[in-house]
Amino acid sequence: MSRKDHVPGASIASAARLDAVIDTALAQQRLVGAVVLVAHNDALVYRRAAGFADRELGQPMRDDALFRLASISKPIVSTAAMVLVAQQRLQLDDTIERWLPEFRPRLPDGSVARITVRQLMSHTAGLGYRFLEADEQGPLARAGVSDGMDLPGISLTENLRRIASVPLLYAPGTAWGYSLATDVLGALIEQVSDRPLSDAVHDMITGPLGMSSTAFHATDAQRLARPYVSDKPRPRRMRERDTVTPFDGAVGIRYEPARALDRHAFASGGAGMVGTANDFMRLLEALREGSGKLLPQVLVDEMGRNQTSELGPSDAPGFGFGLGFSVLRDPVSAGSPESPGTWRWGGAYGHSWFVDRARGLSVVAFTNTLYEGMSGAFVADLRDAVYAAYGVGRSLDRE
Repeated sequence: MSRKDHVPGASIASAARLDAVIDTALAQQRLVGAVVLVAHNDALVYRRAAGFADRELGQPMRDDALFRLASISKPIVSTAAMVLVAQQRLQLDDTIERWLPEFRPRLPDGSVARITVRQLMSHTAGLGYRFLEADEQGPLARAGVSDGMDLPGISLTENLRRIASVPLLYAPGTAWGYSLATDVLGALIEQVSDRPLSDAVHDMITGPLGMSSTAFHATDAQRLARPYVSDKPRPRRMRERDTVTPFDGAVGIRYEPARALDRHAFASGGAGMVGTANDFMRLLEALREGSGKLLPQVLVDEMGRNQTSELGPSDAPGFGFGLGFSVLRDPVSAGSPESPGTWRWGGAYGHSWFVDRARGLSVVAFTNTLYEGMSGAFVADLRDAVYAAYGVGRSLDRE
């Protein structure tokens, strides 16, 4: 490893802050492995692969490791939708029945609801997630809906039919609820672009950005990190069919890790992609820079604008939601050093990321340990270390 100072005396201390957070999480056996990247002011200033990709086989984590992305898929697919907006093939406030005429979910009173593209992207469409239901007898569970991380043996069209058979939770635009909306958005992209979602995402996003390892299935099984589940005294190896509850009161997510290797699994826009930390950083930096490589500046700004007033995640004070990711409204309420307007989201397999455009920061932390890597102490500890190291203009190169 080499370090280069851009501010005298800053680089070793800056890298040490991030190293300490990662090393502590590994030593305390809260994480099995991780790849962490930090970009600052247009340069990749920190990169580290640590721990194990497969603990039992003793395989070290590589910086080109493939991860099951889970909800990291959402900003990728949402950006593809925005490319269609830029091409004037889609408008954010269009209702979706023009392209998905058979997707007509109803309100509890039986009336037909009208859902817009913007409502899908901001999770204000009235849809839900099966894993958020209180028990296995919830309506989405009874309908056999897939959350996109199992192997249900159905098509995307069939999954949408099942989703549409369940009454909406609220009238579109009147509340916020994390949901299968990005899966519906994926089906919409297929119809507007007239090609499979995997091809559309490649042609509009991953191809132009050189995200060569990101797709809806693993491109190299040998690089695929083994997933682990947070447990005591150390994370346990995920089973081939596993249900894990992210928090009390929810039935839990059904995981089938083999989905990442199944070319025939339907393309879940909300949870189905596989990729690397390096690839995802390419997307974040393209959006942060707003250079027009993917989207005009005005559309990047719209993605990062809070679309939900104060309707955002109830378990995340100070946050609203943009078009594909959360947006920080109030750092004081959130207890965060991040700037107002910072973008953030995560992935249930153990990932987190954020972009602070005001300070020129993009951070990607992919781990193979759920849920510590998505919502555990590691996420806040890493964030705080990044701001201590780079939040006032310091710059470091670690290779």
